Amino acid sequence: MIRYVVDASVVVKWFLPEIYAETAGFLQNSVCQLHAPAFFVLEVGDVLCKKIRRQELIKEEGDAILKELSHLPIQKHPDQRLFRPAYTLAGQTHRSLYDCMYLALAETINGQVVTADRKFYAAITKGQYGQRVLWVEDLVMPT
Repeated sequence: MIRYVVDASVVVKWFLPEIYAETAGFLQNSVCQLHAPAFFVLEVGDVLCKKIRRQELIKEEGDAILKELSHLPIQKHPDQRLFRPAYTLAGQTHRSLYDCMYLALAETINGQVVTADRKFYAAITKGQYGQRVLWVEDLVMPT
């Protein structure tokens, strides 16, 4: 079975009409296993807070999305287990520790990070972990 690690840039698209939202939505209805570090809820919450401050979203919409996060078909992995490998990856790849938490999880479960974060994707695909990241528009859903 295909294992995808979904980052916050993809999960947000399940709720908001953003570019790549349709493709990201395929993951919710797929037969793939979905995984994320436990802290992804904080990252999604941060995105929602920014959108509320910018008046792109009202607080009640943000609250409803946060409530739905706990019902998503995503296996959450403890951050403590991922911290050390992510810290090492951050040093090797020169990416943020936050981004490398997703990458460390993909390494741990032998999966791929699905992302809509262009900078992260571009930086990682150039290096030795390139096979561990997948651009959201490149998803091929099994039938």
